[in-house]
Parts: sequence; C-alpha cells; structure tokens
Amino acid sequence: MQTRTVFTTPLVSGFFRVIFKIITRVIGWRIVGEKPSDKKYMLIAAPHTSNWDFPTMMVVAFVLGLDPHWVGKHTLFPKGILGALMRWLGGIGIDRRKAHNTVDQMIAQYAAREELMVLIAPEGTRSKVEHWKAGFYHIAVGAGVPIYLGFLDIKTRTTGIGEAFYPTGDYEKDIVAIKAFYKDKVGFNPELV
Repeated sequence: MQTRTVFTTPLVSGFFRVIFKIITRVIGWRIVGEKPSDKKYMLIAAPHTSNWDFPTMMVVAFVLGLDPHWVGKHTLFPKGILGALMRWLGGIGIDRRKAHNTVDQMIAQYAAREELMVLIAPEGTRSKVEHWKAGFYHIAVGAGVPIYLGFLDIKTRTTGIGEAFYPTGDYEKDIVAIKAFYKDKVGFNPELV
C-alpha cells in the first residue's frame, strides 16, 4: 500500500511548510494546536462554508506536519499516473458499488495501516445544514480512533486543531459535545453556519 504523500515527501513538504508559515503570518492568520501523537485518528474540519476551507486545512496540515488523507469515489483513482497522483495527494478510493458501505471500507483502511489520519468535513456540504452526516463518527467508533476537532474561525483569523474527542458510542450525546466546540467558530460564509 502506498504510504508516501505530498505531505510526507521531504523536499516538497519542507518547502510548503516554510512558504505557508510565511504566508499565514503576512496575511494575519494564526495556526494553533499541534500534531496529534496518535498514529491513527480522524480529523474533522468545521465549519465548512466555502471552497476556501479545503486549501485552508491543507495549509494547516503542512504547517503542523500532518499527513491527511481524504476519501473519494474509486473512479478518481484510475490505474496509471492519474491514480498515483490522487493517492500522492492523500486520496483514498472508496468503491460505492461494493456491498460494504463507506463506513466499513474506511474501518478496513484503518485496520490495514500502521498510521492513518482521515480528514472529513462532517457537514458533507458547503450549504447550510441542520444535521451533520454521521459517517465520520461511525468510522471513528468502528476503527477505535479519537476524533480531533479541526477548525477555522474567520472572526479571530485562527485555524488549527483543537482537542481530541474520544467517542463513547452514544452518537446523540457525543455530537452535542462535539458541536459545542464549534459553537463560537465562524466560517468564511457566516450565513451558512
């Protein structure tokens, strides 16, 4: 299984780490938190209100030395150079045609690797939503991994990683606690939070 990504390629990751540290200082943003010591974990990113959320979290990943992976349809990962490029960018292909659902396939990914951090936007869309998708939670519970709370806050011009949350298996109770962390966070498009 391919393990090297853009985030673990020495010259590339080192170059971007320096560049992004400079850029964030120049534009007045702060990156807070540190790389989790866990070898396997889920990182959720909220609020998700803009196309800028993804590049913002990638900047956080480079600056903090993270190796994020993201989930995409298996068709994004064809054989050859395009598939290799998508995996190098951190992608993990999920085949939705298979009998095993996305949650089971991601739990299997965690079981098959010594280290894995998956980055997911729990809202599942940039639009305003009343309820988050629960897949991230069920993956974390099934894989036995903590959920780290990634965020951005346009109000304070701060982005980064907050505390770790250890799911209990009681989704209704846990989601209230997780959302409480994000209560004062404002996304790029505040009207969508």
